[in-house]
Amino acid sequence: MSEQLDLNLLRVFDALLRDGSVTAAAERLHLSIPATSRALGRLRRAMGDPILVRAGRGLAPTPFALRTAPRVRSLLEEAAALVNTDFSLAGLERTFTIRINDGVAATLATAAAEATAAAAPGVTLRFVAEGSESTEALRDGSIDLDIGVGGQPAPDIRTAVLYRERLVAAVRADSPLGRHRRPTLAQLCGHPHVSASRRGLARGPLDDVLGAAGLHRHVAAVVPTSAVAALVVASSPYVGLLPQRLAEQYGAALGLRWFPVPADLPGIEVRLSWHARLDADPAQQWLRETLREALR
Repeated sequence: MSEQLDLNLLRVFDALLRDGSVTAAAERLHLSIPATSRALGRLRRAMGDPILVRAGRGLAPTPFALRTAPRVRSLLEEAAALVNTDFSLAGLERTFTIRINDGVAATLATAAAEATAAAAPGVTLRFVAEGSESTEALRDGSIDLDIGVGGQPAPDIRTAVLYRERLVAAVRADSPLGRHRRPTLAQLCGHPHVSASRRGLARGPLDDVLGAAGLHRHVAAVVPTSAVAALVVASSPYVGLLPQRLAEQYGAALGLRWFPVPADLPGIEVRLSWHARLDADPAQQWLRETLREALR
């Protein structure tokens, strides 16, 4: 007769995948090492997979275990939400995985971590870089929240505006443009530009405005994120368009001078997205509100 999976076995699976060690998982679960080893044996029989295999002096998860881990973690969180009627921030021990680009993370991570630690010292915020904007990571629990500039979400994805942003122009403080409080479009076009684009695009909304005015800029470099663009601007004669929050927070430290762009550029909505199954999860609700408060 095959082994049956229950929540206790799934908790062992989750601990083993988090720690990669029977001993560490036993400590996390307050079990004996022999009991945890027996539970691993039951997991292997129930799942038809070794789960962890010897790799040098340690253990490494199998591809099946890596694929399954986010789903198991998601199931455990849903089960905890069903019985967690006495929610306590002070006693909350949980890691939230947040997908975010480094330009937004630069202005959000510190404030979010400080606000979180003050109320729930047992919580860890794990920020991971954008790669794919696929909603599957929200569905399978690989990530808890997605923060970025996204399109229309799927029906099972909830979304809310976290904050609104606008782009400003930035140059190194000793740039000739730095002497102007509000450089004109023609003056901006007199200097090479660095463009921030995840897709590697050199053109953007500014180019449409410039074209309508009979102007053209030379994009000398294209980088993947605004944070990288800020570093490039700080060490070059280039002009860069940066989110205003990023320019305000790091401009002085990087030796930058920034100013409004004399053009009607579209605003940016930075949105917070999560899966519908976590709508009523009290810990997730608290985290979403904490993130919103941290940016006010």
